[in-house]
Amino acid sequence: MNTPRFPESCWHKASYSGNSTDCVEVARATHAVGVRDTKRRDGGALAVPSAAWAGLRGTLASAR
Repeated sequence: MNTPRFPESCWHKASYSGNSTDCVEVARATHAVGVRDTKRRDGGALAVPSAAWAGLRGTLASAR
């Protein structure tokens, strides 16, 4: 998979985070989701294939 680019305007953090900086931000691209540390936005991002991200979200949702 080519490394996707995530424009700065695409990043957002979970509404559950409130004003906390102890969280991650996510951004969506065509075939991937980017994950980065809110405290170190310039520290790079982990690109996760969209299908894997969907699987993770499904697993987390079913664990509630």
